[in-house]
Amino acid sequence: MDFNFDAYVTAVLFDSSTRAIFALGDGTVRFEDGTTVEAHPGGSVQCACAHPSGEGIVTGGDDGRVVWSRASGPELVGEIPKEGKGGRWIDAVAASPASGMIAFAAGKELQVRDVADPAFARAFRHEASVSDIAFEPKGGKRLATATYGGVALWYARVAEQKPQMLKWAGSHVGLAWSPDGRFIVSSMQEGQLHGWRLSDVKNMQMGGYPAKVKSMSFLFNGQIMATSGSNGAVVWPFGGGNGPMGKQASEVAYDENGMTTRVAALPARTLLAVGRDDGRIGVLDLQQNHMEKVRTDTGAAISALALSADGGRLAWGDEDGKAGVAGLPLMG
Repeated sequence: MDFNFDAYVTAVLFDSSTRAIFALGDGTVRFEDGTTVEAHPGGSVQCACAHPSGEGIVTGGDDGRVVWSRASGPELVGEIPKEGKGGRWIDAVAASPASGMIAFAAGKELQVRDVADPAFARAFRHEASVSDIAFEPKGGKRLATATYGGVALWYARVAEQKPQMLKWAGSHVGLAWSPDGRFIVSSMQEGQLHGWRLSDVKNMQMGGYPAKVKSMSFLFNGQIMATSGSNGAVVWPFGGGNGPMGKQASEVAYDENGMTTRVAALPARTLLAVGRDDGRIGVLDLQQNHMEKVRTDTGAAISALALSADGGRLAWGDEDGKAGVAGLPLMG
């Protein structure tokens, strides 16, 4: 099933019914059955995540609004107003099915909402802008933010607090929290990763990349983390008590003719989807060492990639607005 949305595909996600949902640069949310929701009229979607309920998606726009889009229509989750003449757009959004909470950031401000309590709201201030957000996977009671100089850890429900800072010089722009909650990894503006073991805040320097890492995903029961940023998918070992400390990464699905722009995986499976800067997509089963070509046509760079929770479907989108959904053979 192919689509041509004529707008940058910011994100693609599957809901609990394994239905693909696309968030676009024209401010709309498109469902694979053709339903269109005007989430951010006149604006664009900057970021998106699945709603904690498993129904629909949550998007942040350049209009300062955070919106829950379902097939029945949009619902406002929260808003960060403009300051003076300057606009404020939502830079990052994340949600936790475990705690039912949604967090979003604009500039230096982080806000948290509880879907079960419309009156609940928390706001946390940073010294520098927030680029990404990740909830603790197991309980969703803590959340991490990527900012300049490191990663800040907050308790989502506590009103007055100072964050625990995981410090490392430079601009941190992306986050991945390991499924077991023991490690946090950030991607940096300089084209490298940095990580921490949370039990003792031990630093993990994880090498340089030829390109900026825009995508990180855990798989293989959390024992492997895969990333974009190279000719193939770079995979790091996270098994054992030390994770990747003292270990080297390897590269799979290597292709000298293109760079990997997006990866997608499922924590409990062995499937790894790889999207490239020329529009091609493949799915690799790391256990069987088998690669299935999903999209062989070339075009614009893949900007969004997702696997359904059962591993049976793959959805993608590219920078020119072309997108698709495909069934996968029984793998991983």
